[in-house]
Amino acid sequence: MAMELLLAFSTLIIALIIFVSSRRNDKANGKTLNLPPGHVGGWPFIGDTIPFMQPHSSASLGSFVDQRIAQHGRIFKMNLLGKRTIVSADAEFNRFILQSEERLFENSCPTSIAEIMGRWSMLALSGDVHRELRSIAVNFMSNVKLRTYFLPDVDAQALNILDSWKLGSTFSAQEEGKKFAFNLMVKHLMNMDPGMPETEELRKEYVFFMKGMASIPLNLPGTAFRRALQSRTAILKLIGQKLDERVRNIEKGLQGLEQDDLLASVAKHSSITRDQILDLMLSMLFAGHETSSAAISLAIYFLSSAPKVLQQLREEHTKIATQKKERGEKGLNWNDYKQMEFTHCVINETLRLGNIVKFLHRKAIKDVQFKGFDIPCGWEVVPILSAAHLDESIFDDPQTYNPWRWQTIFATATKYSNVMSFSGGPRLCPGSELAKLEMAVFLHHLLQRFDWELVEHDYPVSFPFLGFPKHLPIKIRARQN
Repeated sequence: MAMELLLAFSTLIIALIIFVSSRRNDKANGKTLNLPPGHVGGWPFIGDTIPFMQPHSSASLGSFVDQRIAQHGRIFKMNLLGKRTIVSADAEFNRFILQSEERLFENSCPTSIAEIMGRWSMLALSGDVHRELRSIAVNFMSNVKLRTYFLPDVDAQALNILDSWKLGSTFSAQEEGKKFAFNLMVKHLMNMDPGMPETEELRKEYVFFMKGMASIPLNLPGTAFRRALQSRTAILKLIGQKLDERVRNIEKGLQGLEQDDLLASVAKHSSITRDQILDLMLSMLFAGHETSSAAISLAIYFLSSAPKVLQQLREEHTKIATQKKERGEKGLNWNDYKQMEFTHCVINETLRLGNIVKFLHRKAIKDVQFKGFDIPCGWEVVPILSAAHLDESIFDDPQTYNPWRWQTIFATATKYSNVMSFSGGPRLCPGSELAKLEMAVFLHHLLQRFDWELVEHDYPVSFPFLGFPKHLPIKIRARQN
């Protein structure tokens, strides 16, 4: 009985602290603040985090956010992860947040993500260090590098994956997309070839790492989070060994094939520390793998139920393949890629409706006013990027998969600023153009070689990273001309 009373009393005290704290922040310098509507209650410590994070179709905002929008409008307050938080499903406010990075808002990565990704991860950093590490990533994936360095290998890696597919077989398109993206990233980051024992061991550890990223952050024996931390250690150990090899070769004046990978580049030309290099490599493996693999899976999913889109897409790629054959060339070149105009419409529509990244974490570093609302300094701010993509006032019939809408958007430059698939502002994903290149090249070879169908009903889910509950099982057959 005494324990029950103590528990009840403790819960009451915590609730009062949260209530008093929230009331105290309704005023600043004696002035009553006009905070967005909503409430910052919910469960002690976690608030309404559980319903906010409930799995839901990536082509929706989820029932929790839909209900809050219906009650309070597109900007509302809540208790997320035990913190007073402003949530925005307002496209204009979200653009404002992203464009005001480091002036009015700063990155506010959850502690669990920072712990598993590392203190020097680009997901966790802000300020000068983030800019320095991001500039390394941007230079490594520049347009010049895309056309001369990445394109031939993207072409080869896509064919390598498709060559392994057996006609009439059933397999996970999601896993094949992940394998393709992983093989490409480790090749360019550390010059590791697909299929080698070392590469497969790294991929196994990375799978455990990602399971922990999407788990409850409990560092206890037997939990996915604990296993992910162990995998992080194993991954960094391998990267560290590769880094040591690069440093020894540089000191000896040896020039090998690895001189073009990112690890060799940072070892030779960067002043960042060893720990920063290791976390940078892990960050780029994570970003390059998750975005591209999810995008390819989404394209396969949407195209399986869009025959008219598939037909026009095939016509475009058949024309490119014919031109390539007439030139006597096997691989795609940059001009082939630039001709894929309808393909880029398909890519943008896939990213819009698929919503690989649902929301971001930011924090106000100054008192901010927007649309009459006060956002106090120190409050968390969560822009829901997918909200603009699904807003019928921005996109006509937003739930319909319609790549043709982008022909008008590209021609008029209207509404394009509302597409936030790769974030925006100073933290725009440096690998966004590489992800689009991977999608386009993979689709080119897939469309030329195979027809496919979904074996089971499946759909993309946000949890919080995008995935397919049944891993998107498909069956393939030879392309029928």
